[in-house]
Amino acid sequence: MDIAAVNALPYEDFVDVLGNVVEKCPIITAAVWSGRPFLSLAALEAAISEFIDALPESGKEGILRCHPDLAGRDLQSGSLTRESHEEQAGSGMGALNSEEASLMARLNQEYKERFEFPFVICARMHDKENILRQLFARCQNERAVERARGIEEVKKICHLRLQSLVLPDNRL
Repeated sequence: MDIAAVNALPYEDFVDVLGNVVEKCPIITAAVWSGRPFLSLAALEAAISEFIDALPESGKEGILRCHPDLAGRDLQSGSLTRESHEEQAGSGMGALNSEEASLMARLNQEYKERFEFPFVICARMHDKENILRQLFARCQNERAVERARGIEEVKKICHLRLQSLVLPDNRL
């Protein structure tokens, strides 16, 4: 669908179609719906980013907490959202050997204990080796730095999810 079709969606359909561009946060798309019409896909993405940026730090942490652990129990049980399942599978998270799975579980736990939200990375932009390296390195960050980094990763995920749903502005 193109941006004109997105703009024409009634509220309920807008939220149904775009509600998971930010993982398990349909309230974000619900909030930006009133900003229609969007002149472009970039304008829609900017509205979502501006909404996120305007949140207090606790709200940003709430967004991060909506994300599942990488290669965690939701992947193992099959309860990931369709988008997260595809993203994790594409990066190799579903094909970890036992040593990698053990390391991922330990690092995920350390990260969550340190920051009180899960590690978020745009899995579609990384392979499993790079994700493990990033997770190890980012465990050393300060909380404010990591919160900001996590939100930037959320925006990358949102960007790619929007691109998969809405035609680029130069195509009809």
